Amino acid sequence: MQERGIRYARAIQSNDNSVRIDGIEQDPRFRPHVAIAQIRSGGGDDGDVQSIPSRYFAISLDGALVNAHELRSELLAQGPLIDTNTDAELLLRWIERSCEREYWRHGLPADYEAIFRELDDRIDGAISALLLDMNGDLVAYRNRSGLRPLETMRASNGLLLFASENCAFAGLKGETQQLLPGSIRRVDAKSGRSVDHILNSRGCKAKLCAYETLYLGSPNTSVEGHSHRQTRHNIGLALGRIVAERVQADPLLMPPIVSSMPKTGGPYADGLFDSLAEQGVLAERSDVVATQFLERTLLGRPKARQSRIAQKYLVSESAVAKRTIIVVDEALIRGDTSQAVTTMLLAAGAEAVHWAIGSPPIVAPHYYGMGIDTLDELAFWQALKRLPPELRAQSLRFHRMDPPALKIIESNIATAIQAATITYLPFRALVPILANRLEGIDLSPFTLEMPTPAGRQRADRNLKALLAALPVNPRLRSAS
Repeated sequence: MQERGIRYARAIQSNDNSVRIDGIEQDPRFRPHVAIAQIRSGGGDDGDVQSIPSRYFAISLDGALVNAHELRSELLAQGPLIDTNTDAELLLRWIERSCEREYWRHGLPADYEAIFRELDDRIDGAISALLLDMNGDLVAYRNRSGLRPLETMRASNGLLLFASENCAFAGLKGETQQLLPGSIRRVDAKSGRSVDHILNSRGCKAKLCAYETLYLGSPNTSVEGHSHRQTRHNIGLALGRIVAERVQADPLLMPPIVSSMPKTGGPYADGLFDSLAEQGVLAERSDVVATQFLERTLLGRPKARQSRIAQKYLVSESAVAKRTIIVVDEALIRGDTSQAVTTMLLAAGAEAVHWAIGSPPIVAPHYYGMGIDTLDELAFWQALKRLPPELRAQSLRFHRMDPPALKIIESNIATAIQAATITYLPFRALVPILANRLEGIDLSPFTLEMPTPAGRQRADRNLKALLAALPVNPRLRSAS
């Protein structure tokens, strides 16, 4: 608020997607001039989108720091730290100290271009953020990796808007564009004028995280003219061609039911169903799995996640009794959600449960805001551990593994989650779908080739530690 400092409010989202803003003061003159908001995508305190209060700033952050430990140690060397349990808090304290050291103590206004240029040189990770100061000035920032998107629109009514995805601007008219990686846009609160600053003279090309396209992003979002919904439908079509071969090889008495995992799997399931129909495979398209709340269960500590998974999903018992179910999902990461849903379906009387996965196997930890920190927690690596030593080396080729090795991994994971089969989209089938924009997508979840220096170092340490714990095998060692 102009001349009244920063205020904070809490928004409550109901199951019907309506939003209520809690009143933060009774003053009828309360009219925010500039506002930022965030939607938490995970439960508890482990969401990848973080917003925290401060005397001088409000910050909303999407993503995560890989080198948070180094930055925290550096700040601790300058003096005691409070409230730095999240990456958003850490960045906020870093900015506050920079302002105090270089500007405030000398009676100067903060030079945000200089502050964020130094910050962009120091951090490693995936960060898009909005910073609001006590004067109402706003800084939008996207770090040089470009893994997290940041969209902006100058609406026809004069408002300047920022959002993680351009689907947030639906229904509005105006000019939209992406904030470039390694840049800020500073907005003056009084005049409304905005100025872009490139922080890195070398320039940076966006390398959007694959999770944005395949899972995190709304189906209604598009990136450089490519709709997430259409991409996911195309993946479903390709996946359906593989599933059709397996269904035709083992004919069923009744057509299988093609069901998506709620909220994220719909476009994949639609594409797979259409693909089966094109190939003359009879099937029914019906969603037999529903959710009781919207909160994502990918993030968080294991016990808290498992509790939320058990509470989240419901199965239509009358629809699945004595039927074969093909559940279509965008990814199989840890396997605990798919295992829980499989158990529910079988308990409801399903004859068999098959999983069709719209991505290659997830082989990499993800330190950039997905809460996947170790190899051990991934279903792929649990399956690999159960392989005979002579087969592990082939599986360690990851996205280049031969089809027989992939089938063995699929069979092992299917057994672990009590499913009849699992069918992954092979990496070689994903590439043509993304062919004209491969250079703009980070595919590290499937390749273990991390997109930033600190990420590569951490993944290398992770991989060496896990391989060291496996039985010694010369072929295995050479593959690493």
